[in-house]
Amino acid sequence: MITLLLFTLGVLSPSLIEDPPDAAERIAAFSRYPQVRQLAQKGILEPKWLGESDRLWWIEGAPDETVVFVVDAEAGKQEPLLDTKKVREQLEKHLGHEPPYQGLPFSELKSADETSVTFEVEGRTFRCLLESGRVSPAPSGEQSEREKPRKLRKGFTAGAPDIHEVPSPDGRWFLGDRDGDLYLRSTLDDREVVLTEDGAEELGWRVDDARWSPDSLSVVAGHIDLNGVARLPVVHWLKTTEDIEWAPYVKAGGRMPLSALDVFDVISGERHRLEGTGRPNRMLLRIGWSADGREFLFMSMERTYQHLELWAADRETGASRLVLEERSDTFIGALHFQTTWQGRYSPVGDDGRFLWLSERDGWFRPYLFDRAGKLLAVLTRGDFDVLAIEAVDVDRGFAYYTAHGEPHPYDAQLYRVRLDGRDQKKLTETMGEHRVAFSPSKRFFVDVHSTAARPPVTELRKSDGTPVRTLAEVDPKKLQEAGFVPPEEFVVKAQDGETDLYGLLFKPKDFDPAKRYPIIDYIYNGPFTTWVPRTFEDGRGVLAGGYAQAGFLVMMVDGRGTPGRGKAFQDVVYRAFGQNEIPDHAAALRQLAARHDFIDDERVGIFGGSWGGYMTIRAMVTHPDVYHVGVATNSVADLYDHAASPIEGYMGLPQEHPEDYERASSLRLADRLKGELLLIHGTSDVNATFSATMKMVAALIEAGKPHDLIVLPESDHWPRGKNQQYATLSQLRYFLEHLRPDRLPEVAAGSE
Repeated sequence: MITLLLFTLGVLSPSLIEDPPDAAERIAAFSRYPQVRQLAQKGILEPKWLGESDRLWWIEGAPDETVVFVVDAEAGKQEPLLDTKKVREQLEKHLGHEPPYQGLPFSELKSADETSVTFEVEGRTFRCLLESGRVSPAPSGEQSEREKPRKLRKGFTAGAPDIHEVPSPDGRWFLGDRDGDLYLRSTLDDREVVLTEDGAEELGWRVDDARWSPDSLSVVAGHIDLNGVARLPVVHWLKTTEDIEWAPYVKAGGRMPLSALDVFDVISGERHRLEGTGRPNRMLLRIGWSADGREFLFMSMERTYQHLELWAADRETGASRLVLEERSDTFIGALHFQTTWQGRYSPVGDDGRFLWLSERDGWFRPYLFDRAGKLLAVLTRGDFDVLAIEAVDVDRGFAYYTAHGEPHPYDAQLYRVRLDGRDQKKLTETMGEHRVAFSPSKRFFVDVHSTAARPPVTELRKSDGTPVRTLAEVDPKKLQEAGFVPPEEFVVKAQDGETDLYGLLFKPKDFDPAKRYPIIDYIYNGPFTTWVPRTFEDGRGVLAGGYAQAGFLVMMVDGRGTPGRGKAFQDVVYRAFGQNEIPDHAAALRQLAARHDFIDDERVGIFGGSWGGYMTIRAMVTHPDVYHVGVATNSVADLYDHAASPIEGYMGLPQEHPEDYERASSLRLADRLKGELLLIHGTSDVNATFSATMKMVAALIEAGKPHDLIVLPESDHWPRGKNQQYATLSQLRYFLEHLRPDRLPEVAAGSE
């Protein structure tokens, strides 16, 4: 996905293409549009709960007139948490001069609980007692270098966090790895204790996602065997002499690393291999320790996502018991599972019961199991997907969850149900997506909700859904003044002529239905996520809105194969990647053009990144009479070039289904290209390798097809800085040149 650009005009290199005469005005309109999102942030409040209380606080007015507000959820009363005048007077005595600004001279709290807060002013830390309002210097709380976790290495894929040493809960130790071995480093004196001495470059230990036991006496860490795993060359072109970095990389069908988990006793150094780990072609996902600290829970998923196991391992021996397992003839979530697996398991109390999200009956819903894996209750009924367990109130016997319920199939509403499956109740009513955060007592929750057309509102509610008060909202008039035009929702039929597809159509601010506009399909349609914006502040909607203000119509639609509407809707993608997505989008375009004469179906563009880039290329070579201009960023064109984990669940192994992979390849269709195609790729991308675009370029050359190419040196899957700016502006100018929104012919006389 191309991240939304906030650029300053005139700082980028000139494009080689010839701009339309009004391009500067259109680019300016595009670049101004993100202020709509900035204004919308005023309706989004993410307050923090004050310790374990039902009081929540937040900061407003920074930096000039900062105030810390607090709301008592029970009373619904809002008031300042701190007396600004009193705090400033006391700070002046400690600082020796008047604090800056007019309000509180800080924009964040370092800590906050029921009795006091701490903050920093001019590099000094102060504590304010809430009852008396007394301010006094506090220990800085700054950690010495030995008390900070040290960075071990960069995260592998774009967006992945860096890997650091892992601190023990008691703060006494850090677990780290070096040259394939594990060590413990003391926070007291920096001494190191060796845990393993059998590691090597290809066969060693890693602290990635290591988990300490609650008592800090045991830790689970991973062992990985990279022997036989292919290496990806990442060439650093900008050095005086080119440098090559070799990264382990499993392409579809390639050998996977062999992963295992061991539990270490910190005192004795004794270790035990956890049963159920160390098996080939499986991924291990760590859940964590049981409430009593006696067992470690983890999942094991087969590489094609057709067999999932939940295990519990004894910390003393490593002996494991299989708690439950799931099987599917197609796939269990696949990449969607990989991005949401942490929410599949939710503990219920301290007796080992847990909620398990599964679509074993065709819909995602929560199941209650006991410690041994015995099914106790199915919590929901009906044809809708549960999205997440938001909270479990054991004392009152309720589970709270968000789900795609009514009235819109993509709304995310909050519900509650008793743990035996009775008394299901919808707690939110406003259309749109609701993001909630419960208080520590589970008696209240904060609800941030909006739609792509309605700005966000933040509310405080009781756990039964009763409104307490509105905490933040936006004046719609200011959004209109900033150029916001609400997108129009539409419903069309998929290529099968039966299935409803839901989408949004974005229009320019000065839209004239008597004119004919070029239209752009902003696509992703990857099978692990929905793409159409469901919230106002979604960056995808802001980008689409920016293109609309540059003079285009923009269509976004979720075709078949995506999640959120049941297993059958998503299973359309199984062993058919690339076969139904573009036909669905083309069908949507045809239906919209038949409804609206203002759509010029002879000027149709498409763009997307990653899987959206694959779909863009796919559209240009499979439907060349529908799509005339395309921009594909950081894409693959042939699934053999795809990383194994994101694609094998949907397609199986290429060794077993070569015909399906061959059908999904756009390389062999390069000779069908008719329109204008721009390919953009970063040379350091390891999510979708740079070589994938080079192969598409080679196929286009072989077919004698003109095309355009932009290479982003040292850029990974998420272009940043000047690379991002150049790519985004080049894409916009490409559409301005080839789709010409400056040319708006009149709708033919007699048309509706």
